[in-house]
Amino acid sequence: MRILLVNHYAGSPRHGMEFRPYYLAREWVRAGHEVTIVAASYSHVRAVQPEVPGQPVEEVIDGIRYRWLPTPAYQGNGMGRLRNILSFLRQLRADAWRLTREFRPDAVIASSTYPMDVWVARRLARLAKARLVYEVHDLWPLSLIELSGMSTHHPFALLCAKAEADAYRDADVVVSMLPCVHEHMASRGLDLRKLHIVPNGFAPEEWQGDSAPLGATLQSHLDAERAAGRVIVGYAGSMGLPNALDVLLDAAARLRDAPLSFVLVGSGHEALRLAQRAQAEGLQHVRFFAPIPKAQIPTLLSHFDIAYIGWQRTPIYRFGIAPNKLIDYLMAGRAVLHSVEAGNDPVAEAGAGLTVAPEDAQAVANGLLQLAALTPGQRADMGRRGRAFAMAHHAYPVLAARFIEALRA
Repeated sequence: MRILLVNHYAGSPRHGMEFRPYYLAREWVRAGHEVTIVAASYSHVRAVQPEVPGQPVEEVIDGIRYRWLPTPAYQGNGMGRLRNILSFLRQLRADAWRLTREFRPDAVIASSTYPMDVWVARRLARLAKARLVYEVHDLWPLSLIELSGMSTHHPFALLCAKAEADAYRDADVVVSMLPCVHEHMASRGLDLRKLHIVPNGFAPEEWQGDSAPLGATLQSHLDAERAAGRVIVGYAGSMGLPNALDVLLDAAARLRDAPLSFVLVGSGHEALRLAQRAQAEGLQHVRFFAPIPKAQIPTLLSHFDIAYIGWQRTPIYRFGIAPNKLIDYLMAGRAVLHSVEAGNDPVAEAGAGLTVAPEDAQAVANGLLQLAALTPGQRADMGRRGRAFAMAHHAYPVLAARFIEALRA
């Protein structure tokens, strides 16, 4: 097949997030398909932006053809980001005839997180007489309304709602990363026979062989805590309000006298405040470290006895969760403490740890003590179950094949 993937925020190993378009496309290329990814030249989630001097630029990365459309830089979620989105969609629409004549796609996938790209993808699919696929990362505008407090009557929410309804009506296939969306999508007009679930994933080769060594400071701290006989509770990832790290610090405060060491690695809007809070409260057994390269993540996680992931208590999670860092925890074979209330729970499904209530510091503290009381062998058994679950359900070769099956359904 020839697949045209529209993802405003698409990245690559060279550019950083968003990785999902790259990993799916790489597997499709390996299976003999042709893939073109169209993305914006500027994205707030990328570590490195492609060099695009004012005209669209094309390059090939691991067999995938990327077409970068020049878009203005922005900060935050204000008018600058909206201008960036509108610039990308306008250029994509202007590119429609050329893209469809040159590439002649069999399938056009709209996958930009926000739903308005489906309007242009629909035009591309009609010109090419191709299948139209709408991929859902988050439920917009519902996520904006429930998480950010946006009014249902806000012009942007109304725009997203119109695009969402059009996508469910016009797409030949709808692929959702979230597993519990059936009722919501049906209420917005989707024929559920179109719906296929393809969750987040990982690249198996990144977990083979020896991973990169850690920096000296972080490695020295982990070695010292291990030598002192402490059970290491670790967190690796973004540090924002949705990650419920204040709850973890509340639990750590309750466990001052327990033989536990808390190691948090990452960055985000809340990182500095959280570190200052731990210092102000004298949490000597809690240490924060700067983010590390992706290649070092397997090494870091191998030092954790218990891996923590927490969530806020919010209704939006009734549609399910698909966190990348949880897949990393499972692949590392770690026992996981999962503080969540959601439509799905991969930790419970896998038997890979313990699930406790969200935003409940005492429940988190009790869960940590319960996991810490297990023998290393018992925690290792949990880790083996989690890794087997991830390999069966989240490896990108598996997910890419499932996606292709959906395109052909």
